[in-house]
Amino acid sequence: MKTTLHHICYTLLLVAISWSTSFAQGGKSGSKVSGSLLNEQGKPMDYATVSLIKASDSTVVKGALSNDNGVYSFENIRSGKYLVKASVVGYQKAVTPPFTVPESATTVTAPALNMHPGSTELKGVTITATKPLIERKIDRTVMNVENSVLAAGNTAMEILAKAPGVTVDKDDNISLKGKQGVTVMINDKLTYLTAAQLATLLRSTDGNTIKSIEIITNPSAKYDAAGNSGIINIKLKKNTQSGTNGSVTVGTAHGKYWRDNSSLNLNHKEGNLNVFGTFSRGDNKRNNNINIDRITRDSAGKPTYFNQFTAMPRVNHYNNYRLGADYDVSSKNTIGFVLSGYSNSEVDNNNGNTQIGANPNKVDSSLTTVSTINQTYKNIALNLNDRFKIDTSGQELSVDLDYSKFKNNSIAQYDTHYFLPDGSTPHAPQLLRNQTPSNITIYTGKVDYTNPLSKTVKLETGAKFSSVKTDNDLQAQIFNGNSYVNDTNRTNRFIYTEKISAGYLNLNKQFKKTSVQLGVRAEYTQSNGNLMGSTPVKRDYLNFFPSVFINHTLDDKNEISFSYSRRIDRPGYDDLNPFVYYLDPYTFSKGNAFLKPQYTNNFEFNFTHNKSINISLSYSRTTDVITEIILTQGQKSFQTNLNLQTQNSYSVNIDAPYTITKWWTGNININSFYLGFKSDSVGTGKLSSGQVTVQAKATQTLTFGSYRFEIMGDYQSPLTYGIYKIKPRYGVDAGVSHSFANKKANIKLALDDVFNIRRNNVSSHSLGNDFDIRQKNDSRVGRLTFTYNFGNNKIKSREHRSGADDEKGRVKGAN
Repeated sequence: MKTTLHHICYTLLLVAISWSTSFAQGGKSGSKVSGSLLNEQGKPMDYATVSLIKASDSTVVKGALSNDNGVYSFENIRSGKYLVKASVVGYQKAVTPPFTVPESATTVTAPALNMHPGSTELKGVTITATKPLIERKIDRTVMNVENSVLAAGNTAMEILAKAPGVTVDKDDNISLKGKQGVTVMINDKLTYLTAAQLATLLRSTDGNTIKSIEIITNPSAKYDAAGNSGIINIKLKKNTQSGTNGSVTVGTAHGKYWRDNSSLNLNHKEGNLNVFGTFSRGDNKRNNNINIDRITRDSAGKPTYFNQFTAMPRVNHYNNYRLGADYDVSSKNTIGFVLSGYSNSEVDNNNGNTQIGANPNKVDSSLTTVSTINQTYKNIALNLNDRFKIDTSGQELSVDLDYSKFKNNSIAQYDTHYFLPDGSTPHAPQLLRNQTPSNITIYTGKVDYTNPLSKTVKLETGAKFSSVKTDNDLQAQIFNGNSYVNDTNRTNRFIYTEKISAGYLNLNKQFKKTSVQLGVRAEYTQSNGNLMGSTPVKRDYLNFFPSVFINHTLDDKNEISFSYSRRIDRPGYDDLNPFVYYLDPYTFSKGNAFLKPQYTNNFEFNFTHNKSINISLSYSRTTDVITEIILTQGQKSFQTNLNLQTQNSYSVNIDAPYTITKWWTGNININSFYLGFKSDSVGTGKLSSGQVTVQAKATQTLTFGSYRFEIMGDYQSPLTYGIYKIKPRYGVDAGVSHSFANKKANIKLALDDVFNIRRNNVSSHSLGNDFDIRQKNDSRVGRLTFTYNFGNNKIKSREHRSGADDEKGRVKGAN
């Protein structure tokens, strides 16, 4: 580990020295010194760290990396006596004999160097293992899950729930620092999925394919303006190392039911071409039990008590693929493509029983609802990209074109039977069924341009266009005693189109101890929601989203920063879709075609000590807040989304990594926030709610040779969110990993929710509601995962992002 870190630091030092030396020479021409490196088999040694050293005093003059052919070069070298030193991970250092650069020489060839393997060869995977689980960067927090014991065998949704400041509620809604409205990106791209579809995608994404999770609470104008609480960017693994290499992972898990997962990563890089691919599959069966106690009252105030219990096991099968290639047309231009997609399915078998009475101790009637929902999700996406380095100063142009097609379908059957206390049936059962095919088509194109105007000023600008069309067709039937006939109260079709044209400008200025970045993004949105038989809901609006980032270095160990940005959250496609979906005849959900976008002004102040300990203070104000609400009408309760007037959020976040010994490290994240909701008109009443909440997450990592132990604990105090009172949540996860076979193989054993105490308990006693919800998921799960790395591992090439990831995050069933 120490050798690897020294190697990386040494490489960075060489680059810095090279820049400073070039600057000091003031543009005077000199000789070009070049040479070549060969390995023990006489083949080129690519991507080695090479330094030119003065023979007289061992001063490092310049640094470079060898190319694919093992060739390196140094420009503008003054006359004198030098030697060349080369190093690469897993090989012994090599040094040439001293040689002379004559004053009159134009080019000089250094003596050839042969490199030989070291006694202990470190693989690329060893380098990534040195990263801490939680890493704080200047503009984001990074959770490095690639080699985490607790991530192995989990889905993306389960890993997200472990990230600092992130919570996942009973319906798989994601919050950041207590606020919903998170934009989830995959490889820097929007997903354009609805909340339900995004949840399905994340539940179907194998955690073994994830490299890291980035949490950006206040993004710049370069990012899409969506996401009032920030951006969560899931970075997938991309094995782009020299030669032919890859990894295979297999795993199994057991909670109430058995689960399995497997993945294969392959990469081949030769010359200017890099080809990579990933395939993952899995079978997950999970248990979920939900109890609902609620009271309704008629116009005279007479109560009716409902006690509902529903067992909701869910079986998910997923198959995901990703194939791509990058080709270096020249040293300045790289083109590439990425083809990705999935074919997933899910079966929900819900079995519910509801007891109804005039008082809580007497049952006057009951009903059972058995529902089977078969869902399929298919997606294919293509990205074409081009990166052009215009000059050596950093001027760069990049272009992305994306196409994505989602084809989802849901076939549901709902059978409800009614009973009196003596077991007799007062009337015939209610039998419903429906088919809901859904098609989503997304086109996006974006261009980004970067130009360092000087050593201290950088300009970034770009443009993006996206076009999204969703077509949802609800075909509903009801049994009339003889056959199923069309249910005219439910059958309908909803088509939604959305086009967004955007452009941004960022200007960054570096002063001696201060950096300032000013940015603005403009987005023009055209949308049309058309429910057949109703008046279309059309919207057409232009918004500007300014941003300011100021960072100041106080001294060698302390720095402060301030940031401001304006954000928008457009309603999710499912939230706009007014279709009705039943849990039972008394409980259902429906969309709201009249939802408006919500707007947020975010302010954040950060203090960082020693590049590690971070304290942040933030405030945000959101208007037209899109909020999940449960309303009660008569004996029926339904869930929908409404625009509330305002939400004010205040938060304090402390993130502190620490090292106790060489083998014991950890991280503590404490987030305290207050969310205040206000609205003068919600249903038949007013809303004013808020509460101070504390979230804490602590991780411990202990390393003993090839064994690595991880323990993570989390706690959330009571939380008020809109009309909901959420009870405390807490739990502990633990795991161990062991590397062997020269660190090519790794086995991980982990146990989530060791004490089986994680619950989702929610209540509401306002706006005519009077209910308590108690939910227990299949949270205690043991996992066993085996990974084997094969082939050549050297230095990684570029990572790629496309332009459609923002839009894809608003669809169902993707991964």
